[in-house]
Amino acid sequence: QVQLVESGGGSVQSGGSLRLSCAASGYTYSNHWKAWFRQAPGKEREGVAAIHNDGNTTYGDSVKGRFTISQDNVKNTLSLQMNNLKPEDTAMYYCAVQTMRISPTVQALSVMRYNYWGQGTQVTVSS
Repeated sequence: QVQLVESGGGSVQSGGSLRLSCAASGYTYSNHWKAWFRQAPGKEREGVAAIHNDGNTTYGDSVKGRFTISQDNVKNTLSLQMNNLKPEDTAMYYCAVQTMRISPTVQALSVMRYNYWGQGTQVTVSS
């Protein structure tokens, strides 16, 4: 049973920082991506950052230079360091993992690549 448990969300003022964590368990597929997505009310789920098991990373344009994704393959955890937060970063943040073979044509920041999702953690940034 795959489980993803996020933590670290909260409220912060514009310009502040937060670190999200995701503890993953229950799968052994090694050639895979893990990612953070976010969804604000009334908007589609948006890919924020993704990291492959080999360390390759990719970021959404709106967070480049501000967010950093990282992983600990021993502890099977995924993290997202978010700096210089802006009110438009306010959303529910979800971690996601790919545990099955997916066509390489599916982008790393596409929801179509991921088959397991966490419950989400809320991030609120005030101006």
